[in-house]
Amino acid sequence: MIGVAVLGSTGSVGVNTLDVVARHRDRFKVIALTANRDVDGLLKQCLEHQPPLAVMVDEKAAAQLRIKLKESGLKTEVRSGAKALAEAAAMPEARYVMAAIVGAAGLEATLAAVNAGKRVLLANKEALVMAGQLFMDAVHKYGTELMPIDSEHNAVFQCMPGAYRAGAWPRGVRRIVLTASGGPFRGWPLERLAEVTPMEACAHPTWNMGRKISVDSATMMNKGLEVIEACWLFGTGPERVEVVVHPQSVIHSMVEYDDGSVLAQLSNPDMRTPIAHGLGWPERLTAGVAPLDILARESLDFEPADLEAFPCLKLAMQAAEAGDGAPVVLNAANEVAVAAFLTERLPFTGISGLVASALDEVPSSRCGTLEDVLALDRRAREASERRLTAAVVSA
Repeated sequence: MIGVAVLGSTGSVGVNTLDVVARHRDRFKVIALTANRDVDGLLKQCLEHQPPLAVMVDEKAAAQLRIKLKESGLKTEVRSGAKALAEAAAMPEARYVMAAIVGAAGLEATLAAVNAGKRVLLANKEALVMAGQLFMDAVHKYGTELMPIDSEHNAVFQCMPGAYRAGAWPRGVRRIVLTASGGPFRGWPLERLAEVTPMEACAHPTWNMGRKISVDSATMMNKGLEVIEACWLFGTGPERVEVVVHPQSVIHSMVEYDDGSVLAQLSNPDMRTPIAHGLGWPERLTAGVAPLDILARESLDFEPADLEAFPCLKLAMQAAEAGDGAPVVLNAANEVAVAAFLTERLPFTGISGLVASALDEVPSSRCGTLEDVLALDRRAREASERRLTAAVVSA
């Protein structure tokens, strides 16, 4: 039996991971589940999968979960805090770790899994955006098996040469093409974007995702972060990574070779496909995903990404080119901006403006240690909050 720890188990990726794991109970055993403060969600998962350990980052939520589990008679241990989260990621009993905590909050626990030499199923793109060099150095040092779980990067991984392992640009490959759905506002006039509501931004046309990542998809910041992630995962620069809008979300990405061949990975838009690939690799596991009916598809469309309509993508690509700490500032400011938009303190079109201001204002020096990364992240958040507060007051 292969022990699996799921970091961020109550989010959409975590829920889908447990769905796949439940289809292969003869192969996988859940060792640890973690969440921030969703007590009822984690309780339900604990009752179903009976892990030895459950972690809640929020201490009050952990206390509530502890009481509810005791009442149920389940002997799952409950811990709380960021340290416990990292300990869950490094548990000896867990050979595989699904890193599915959204945003910078997942960085330290994901690195703990890498440093413990696990097979890390990476759905937390911010870990590479913020600490790419540190992360990949640790992957190589500790012999970590790194499996990309974002649908685009998993598709690239599948299209790479046989026996490929993440971290190096293989001979014979010319470029990577990351596909993007274009989100719910593809083709909208620029003046209409200023009126976008959080509900509209979270209504993705093809994927069912959490609120933060749905907004990132709507601004196309998500695709920009994926460009940065792809550079680290596949050992290349942004000049070899192209973004193409593909609204049907059937082709998840492509790899172009020097001989003119282009390999593409196709499937229905369902996160269980890349999750099952990461869990089973190099084998293929059933995932509960319906087969792709090619004949039912009238067309597959492609168009260039509109950098004027989606300035967040442009900012991310510029940060990828700049390197050093620029991606850290980009990600921190974006998280502040998206949170402000979701609470209606910032208009949709203000997200890119807040990010651009942080990139201009906060020096993005090279980050040689995790402490450097976290310090720069903190400075960028503080600068973004100050500018946000000033804008609200002036309004």
